[in-house]
Amino acid sequence: MTSGTGGLSHFDDRGQAHMVDVSGKPVTDRVAVAVGAVRMTAETLSLITEGRAKKGDVLSVARLAGIMAAKKTADLIPLCHPLPITRVALELTADPTLPGVRIEATVKTSGQTGVEMEALTAVSVAALTVYDMVKAVEKSMVIEGVHLILKDGGKSGRYEAQ
Repeated sequence: MTSGTGGLSHFDDRGQAHMVDVSGKPVTDRVAVAVGAVRMTAETLSLITEGRAKKGDVLSVARLAGIMAAKKTADLIPLCHPLPITRVALELTADPTLPGVRIEATVKTSGQTGVEMEALTAVSVAALTVYDMVKAVEKSMVIEGVHLILKDGGKSGRYEAQ
């Protein structure tokens, strides 16, 4: 799946973007885990953990938004393949030492390509949803550290962040 552009598979020999042909790849079980966080003041975090946010249960709504986003990744990222996702799980944890909310998304499929983008999208949209739900009380929140920590399955095998 490499090309004449330094091994980037989403570009052809002329440097034009294209969707990678995965039809010759075997179907394998694949998993990806991504993480991120929303840093905020301790007061805003208390508002969330005590259920006092005017828009409702921030963590539950953000969890659902992340799940929905994982399922819509191919609609958002132009060269992603639509995949039969078999599992999406999000954990949103209030962390007073941050202070803020830590987010972890796990996505699974049995398919011909991985679900890294789905996991990253799930974390990103969950973080944006946390921001949206409490931005009226704090606009200075920071979404940070969104990255892949685990990918397994497929030809390239296992990746774990150090």
